[in-house]
Amino acid sequence: MKSKKMMVVGFISAVSITLALSTTLIAKNNTAVQSAEPSLEASRLQSLAKFTKVLSIVEQYNVDGLGIDQLIDKSLQGMLSNLDAHSTFMDKKSFDSLKSQTDGEFGGLGITVGMRDNALTVIAPIEGTPADKAGIKAGDIILKINDKATLSMNIDDAVGLMRGKPKTPIDLTIIRKGAAEPLKFHIIRDIITVESVYTRTIDDNILYIRVTSFDKKVATDVKAALLKHAAKSKGIILDLRNNPGGLLDQAVELTDLFVDEGVIVSQKGRNKSDDVSYSATKKATICRLPLIVLVNEGSASASEIVSGAIQDLKRGVIVGATTFGKGSVQVVMPITDVEAIKLTIARYYLPSGRTIQAVGVVPDVEVDAGEIKKHENNFNIKESDLKKHLEKELEKVDGMIDVTEANATNKTIITKEQLTKDIQLKEGVGIIKALIITKGKE
Repeated sequence: MKSKKMMVVGFISAVSITLALSTTLIAKNNTAVQSAEPSLEASRLQSLAKFTKVLSIVEQYNVDGLGIDQLIDKSLQGMLSNLDAHSTFMDKKSFDSLKSQTDGEFGGLGITVGMRDNALTVIAPIEGTPADKAGIKAGDIILKINDKATLSMNIDDAVGLMRGKPKTPIDLTIIRKGAAEPLKFHIIRDIITVESVYTRTIDDNILYIRVTSFDKKVATDVKAALLKHAAKSKGIILDLRNNPGGLLDQAVELTDLFVDEGVIVSQKGRNKSDDVSYSATKKATICRLPLIVLVNEGSASASEIVSGAIQDLKRGVIVGATTFGKGSVQVVMPITDVEAIKLTIARYYLPSGRTIQAVGVVPDVEVDAGEIKKHENNFNIKESDLKKHLEKELEKVDGMIDVTEANATNKTIITKEQLTKDIQLKEGVGIIKALIITKGKE
């Protein structure tokens, strides 16, 4: 990482030197370059001279009278944003915003966004946040933020507009697949505090683990949950739906909890020094129970690494919908004390060698999101038996627990009623039960 920083600083220094020498170079009409055979160094100087000439013209004649600092910042923004959807130049405001995200608490809506086909797209709403409660969904395209169209807006500018003081309002105009016309959402910003890992139990012997994002404690928290429930659990459901990703090392460590051996993920870049491979180790593996992983369109980056590795290594069954498809590696390189660039330096590759960039992970069992529609059974008891039946039911009433109250307060279990409202989870439960039976026969 130190060498990368030096490389970037060196490039900026080269630009500064070229700026200082530009007048001389232009005055000589590049005679030195023209008289020699083209070379990489000559080409670089020629290109930098061209940039400097344009910069000088814009500074002198542009109607808005922008200063040299502003023009350089805009040049860097343009250069990086044209590389790919995830590379960007961060000024002080953007850099501070990025650092605040790593603190785990910030003011905003609670959505992760990305660029898909040049459209500002919701990767996933964070569970329990204002955006999630308002009904924003993965795959939604943000057409307008308040009255500003997003068509020519970069991600950092969009995030900057959506963030703000808690309890302040914002309007998002959304295009949603299947909707006849754009939808408008009025949302109140709030402090976003993310609970990255929580657990529930299903039928006493299935452990449900929900991971909402990959922060620095995810692997530790999941390991603690697995150890706590080890005695009673016969199967695991790992829910990565609407998980926009996060730290690579946490994705690797989480996968290693379930996988004995093999490559989990590798990254390959332009420079060999950027090529890295991460493998599982037996000593880190603590769970060999049947495993289901739930994914959807909002599962991206680190969550795609986990689900893709588990799929390639035949360690579990992936259930749900095809994931977002973000398989590129970005690093943040400070260029001053208050500014930085975020640059794509490599792409992720799963154990089989396939990439997830713009493709995603296709589940083993594809299930669309939704509820299970149930029809009420007719109360079909013969009239002669009705009185006796009701008398028996009355005897049970005194000892009954209020199901509504119990379900509202007990957040450690997932009930059958809750499963009917989540067809992807219900399908996962059905498959894990079959795997538990199969494992029991081995």
